[in-house]
Amino acid sequence: MKILILNGPNLNLIGQREPEIYGKLTFEEALKLWSEEFSLEIDFFQSNVEGELINTLQNSDADGIIFNAGAYTHTSIGLRDAVSAISIPVMEVHLSNITKRESFRHESFLTPVCVGCIFGLGMESYRLALTYFQNKN
Repeated sequence: MKILILNGPNLNLIGQREPEIYGKLTFEEALKLWSEEFSLEIDFFQSNVEGELINTLQNSDADGIIFNAGAYTHTSIGLRDAVSAISIPVMEVHLSNITKRESFRHESFLTPVCVGCIFGLGMESYRLALTYFQNKN
């Protein structure tokens, strides 16, 4: 089973940016751990550009997508429409607890078109999403 982890803006700074919120583990380190733990083919793509994320969603051949759209979660109808338009199941994830943050982060345009949403558990949010897809197989 092939899973795409798709990350949006500023998530390339994880491990450096606000470690008290996002943790110190980088995605490169996490991907290495996950590839050893899960019997899944895990691909990874990160972009700060909304259109690149839309193109990646539309062109993916994955069996499942784990998507952290970052700030675009709360602003992008284009990403919502892209998730809605594809037949691949998408799990929304967030490192932080978005409901405990600024009020503008409380609404997600993606949640209604995703199979689920996991947030507030740091990198464990991704690990739980990987577990979901592995158990679904």
